[in-house]
Amino acid sequence: MESTLKEMNQGPSKIDMDPKCTATGGVEDVYGEDRATEDQLVTPWTISVASGYTLLRDPHHNKGLAFTEKERDAHYLQGLLPPVVITQELQEKKLMHSIRQYQLPLQKYMAMMELEERNERLFYKLLIDNVEELLPVVYTPTVGEACQKYGSIFRRPQGLYISLKEKGKILEVLKNWPRRSIQVIVVTDGERILGLGDLGCQGMGIPVGKLALYTALGGVRPSACLPITIDVGTNNEQLLKDEFYIGLRQKRATGQEYADLLHEFMTAVKQNYGEKVLVQFEDFANHNAFELLAKYRSTHLVFNDDIQGTASVVLAGVVAALKLLGGSLADHKFLFLGAGEAGTGIAELIALELSKRTKASLEETRKKIWLVDSKGLIVSSRKDTLQHFKKPWAHEHEPIKNLLDAVKAIKPTVLIGTSGVGKTFTKEVIEAMASFNEKPLIMALSNPTSQSECTAEEAYTWSQGRAIFASGSPFDPVEYNGKVYIPGQANNAYIFPGFGFGLVISGAIRVHDEMLLAASEALAGQVTKENFEKGLIYPPFSIIRKISASIAANVAAKAYELGVATRLPRPANLVKYAESCMYTPTYRSYR
Repeated sequence: MESTLKEMNQGPSKIDMDPKCTATGGVEDVYGEDRATEDQLVTPWTISVASGYTLLRDPHHNKGLAFTEKERDAHYLQGLLPPVVITQELQEKKLMHSIRQYQLPLQKYMAMMELEERNERLFYKLLIDNVEELLPVVYTPTVGEACQKYGSIFRRPQGLYISLKEKGKILEVLKNWPRRSIQVIVVTDGERILGLGDLGCQGMGIPVGKLALYTALGGVRPSACLPITIDVGTNNEQLLKDEFYIGLRQKRATGQEYADLLHEFMTAVKQNYGEKVLVQFEDFANHNAFELLAKYRSTHLVFNDDIQGTASVVLAGVVAALKLLGGSLADHKFLFLGAGEAGTGIAELIALELSKRTKASLEETRKKIWLVDSKGLIVSSRKDTLQHFKKPWAHEHEPIKNLLDAVKAIKPTVLIGTSGVGKTFTKEVIEAMASFNEKPLIMALSNPTSQSECTAEEAYTWSQGRAIFASGSPFDPVEYNGKVYIPGQANNAYIFPGFGFGLVISGAIRVHDEMLLAASEALAGQVTKENFEKGLIYPPFSIIRKISASIAANVAAKAYELGVATRLPRPANLVKYAESCMYTPTYRSYR
């Protein structure tokens, strides 16, 4: 029996022998579950037809008490479940009531992860229907705490762990993953998790959380998603001494050893999953993030959410805010605190959009954007000591050592924080911004909440209620002088699920900056007059699937325009096509 199963695993499957493409860019789903409409019957296949106790333990097909009498008879479930049959809606109501009883966000996170391991469709039903309430639980800020404590709360492995031990065998490791039609991979090496630093192998919480959002918010089916952590060690002494740490107990590999492992990984991904699989780099340290993106963007379908996703969502907020600020984009001046992946990525995309709108050169539009790093304002006299990605932002100006003096000297209309350091937008900084701007735009983007440059309450109070505010992590509404202010959230989750879905439905083989601009324009276009009246520069998350479909359509349209889309012929209505391809978590009926 064991040898027969081994032969089955090693031999070509029907999927391998007949790789027909689906509408959403993967290999054809032989048994029809992903193609089936909600009222069609599907067969719950695993290696064979899942039934009985096995079916109840299979999260992809388990429906718990929602199995009908007919399904219980057909699949040997009689006696394995209590006699009652309930609806998915009642299951959802019961679970939301249960989750709301927990006091700590981490407890809610663990409850959601346990649900995903038990009943995949119900997990996504909860997340989609209660997105504004559950997004902070499965994503920032709670996912940061989950990563810090990942070793202690670890129950079952999620995703693939590729360590230095697998060097030379990465292709074999990828083949151990049971799903073949992978469309989106989110990969991290755990060196710069949110604003929390090096969490090593415990950074797996980030790819898992991001891919949950690819499905819930963007509509990519769960079976097409693969979270991966590349473990090259950690420099976090606390983790190395932690008896519950789940990763390699060694200092981080660097230099050629690191580059060789990543190159083997990227080569193996393309060999195993093809040209159209999207690889999203997530939470790599600055030096590696820029190098990996530059190295592979011309040969692979790659995307860095920290550099490109953050840039796209912030640009959308700035473009939308013009309706409140007045004037054109070219009339504004930008000052950043933080010159890492996020800061320089946002700055470059704003400069690109300015160049597109004004027809001026990129070198010229960059001059409207200033950056402050840990050593002060980035100016041309520092050029010799700057990292390569900071050099384009070194403008002619006398040296300035701190943010407050930079604000007073530059007089920006927009202040953007990507420093990863909390409480850096002080009372004096906000007051200075408010002194020469009627409506200063303040964007405190660092995550999690504890690392935010200022709180929503501080921004509104110190500006006498005149600031337009957005943050990376969520803040509650603020009452000031009898008026309620609703802070916006410049959350990457607005962009990356729809952006990735647009690449998938068009069969794109490369990512271009024009696609990021298209995503920003689509998001900014979703902000309504009612949103603006509340001071919001982002639409509500309650309509995120509609937003994602619009972004996906815009990105796909740009892919076709640039000639990098392979899904032919081009659908006539890309928005309707995107909506029709979206995964829905409603239970299917079994034969």
